[in-house]
Order: sequence, then C-alpha cells, then structure tokens
Amino acid sequence: MTTDTVPKGASRQITLHGRQITVTGISKGAGMIRPNMATMLGFVATDARIRAGLLQTLTEYAAGHSFNRITVDGDTSTNDAFVVMATGAAGHPEITSLESESYGVLREAIVAVSTELAQAIVRDGEGATKFITVRVEGGQSEAECLQVAYAISHSPLVKTAFFASDPNLGRILAAVGFAGIDDLDVAGLRLYLDNVLVAEHGGRAASYQEADGQRVMKQPDITIRVHLGRGEASATVWTCDFSYDYVRINADYRT
Repeated sequence: MTTDTVPKGASRQITLHGRQITVTGISKGAGMIRPNMATMLGFVATDARIRAGLLQTLTEYAAGHSFNRITVDGDTSTNDAFVVMATGAAGHPEITSLESESYGVLREAIVAVSTELAQAIVRDGEGATKFITVRVEGGQSEAECLQVAYAISHSPLVKTAFFASDPNLGRILAAVGFAGIDDLDVAGLRLYLDNVLVAEHGGRAASYQEADGQRVMKQPDITIRVHLGRGEASATVWTCDFSYDYVRINADYRT
C-alpha cells in the first residue's frame, strides 16, 4: 500500500439476461496522482461474458471517466496500470455489440466501480483533509472544460486555501484565467462554491457573503462549479487539498 492509509475496494451487482453479474475492483494510490493515472493500480473483474474487443473499448471509456479524472498533486509516474478482466463464468449470451442494452448496463456498472475506486484514491490523498469536486460547465468543448478544471485542481495556492478553509476566491479565478483559453470573456463567467454564487459579471457577486464561503470551505466535501458561458460542454475532475502532512509524507518518504 506504500503511503495508502486504507485498502480500497468496490463492488456492484447487475442482472443480464436473467443472470446475476458481479463487478468487483480494488485499487492502490495516494500520491503522484494525476490524469494518465501515475502511481496508481486499479483492477476490476467481472463474471460477465463480453467479446474481447468490446471489453477493451469499455476499459478505455471507464478509465477516461474515472481514474483519468482524478488528481492529487499533479505529478505522474511510469508505475501505473488499470486492468479489466471478464471471465464469462456467468454463462449469459455473449455481449457482441456496443449498441446493445447489455453492453450499456455492464459499462455503467464498471464505470461506477471504477469511479468509486478512483475517488477513494483522492479521499486517501497524502495528507488530504478535503475532497473537492471541480465541475466546469458552459464550455465550447469537453477538452476546454477539462483544461480549466485541471488548472484549478493542480494549483498549489487553491489547494492550500482549501486546507485552511479560507475562501480566497481570487486564487480560483486566477487559475481559470491562466488555464489558457485565450478568448475567455470573464464577464460571462460564474463561480460557485457548492450552491453559493461567488462571482459573476467580472467581479464578486452582489449576493455573496464571506460567511457563506467560510461555511462551505469548512466542509469535508466541497464542489467548485465554474460556468464559462461559452457553450454546452461540461467536465468533472476530482481532487483534494494540500496539508502540512503532504509535505511531511513526501519529505520523509525515503527516510
């Protein structure tokens, strides 16, 4: 488990063609985590019967919507793997089409297990005290939304502000600004902490009260929601704060 503090497992059961199907997984990881997985291991197994090529497609989709949507510290490593195994032992008719209802049901279950495992890595992030959902909406493309979400999630100043429960909202807005969207109109942007409107029309929201921001920041689970006002695309990334323990764990790692 290296720096993991808890084991990580998840399981779901579904029904395909009248047969009960199980999807179960385990994962390992706590630091050096960012999209493309980094120092992370994930293994998901099912007794469903599915054609190998379709399982590969499903695996890539699941990774893209779970393990490749988390970041602890923005660092990567070559030591990663995400493996999905299907034994076929359930004995139902083989899934042979991406368009079939059975494929959709199985994909939903594997993505759910993978997401639970991925989020468990963030919750166990080295020294983490806050689980933060970064939701970016109103972009021109999903890639653009992810660009902004990662800029927020990788900012040490944002992460330390959340550790301190300090609604230093300029740090979040600065991260949106340096995300690299050249034609971003800040006047069209809205920023929320959970359901508290923080900024709009290029400045602090008239309705925002510092006490509301502090109340949200003290929660163990927090959502940052940014609406770019540019389109219909959206994307979500999960991350955590930076605490004193993150520095201690990584400073003392070899000693």
